[in-house]
Amino acid sequence: MGNRTDEHQGLRFFYFDVTHAVEVHDWIIEVSGGLSGVKDLHHLESPLAHIQNDDYYPHITDKLTHLVFAINKHHAFNDGNKRSSIALGAYFLELNGYDYAVRRFVHRMENIAVYVADNVIDKALLHEVVTSLIYEDDYAECLKLALINAIAQASPGTEHVDGGGWITRVDSTGSG
Repeated sequence: MGNRTDEHQGLRFFYFDVTHAVEVHDWIIEVSGGLSGVKDLHHLESPLAHIQNDDYYPHITDKLTHLVFAINKHHAFNDGNKRSSIALGAYFLELNGYDYAVRRFVHRMENIAVYVADNVIDKALLHEVVTSLIYEDDYAECLKLALINAIAQASPGTEHVDGGGWITRVDSTGSG
């Protein structure tokens, strides 16, 4: 684990290494099931190195978005990439003093991670979601509308954002 100083805000960021990421993934697979093993270690090493580049990823939201997106989309593991992206993102938040946001992040990212994997939510929209989860109590109305629009374009139907910020599909019978 290493650390760096964010020149722009005077914040010190802490990072974890590939070994820790693989251990977290292995634990997830052991507890929740799935195919164990690493498919392509480079797809894990790369985002972990990239987020340490403050020129490209100067803020916690930039770093966290890239970390979650890359682990989710680039399939470093044989299975559990979405689960690992959420767990490692939550750990990165906790490691950097954003403990207050971890529970909400894990809860809300369950559905978001699926939409990212399915190419419904792109990296820019994920960045908006991550920013909201860190700095706001609930998604802003414009973010809710952007999420609904992205989901509706991917699969026409009726989408609904409930009071907890969950985005669900409602079929023609009214059930989810």
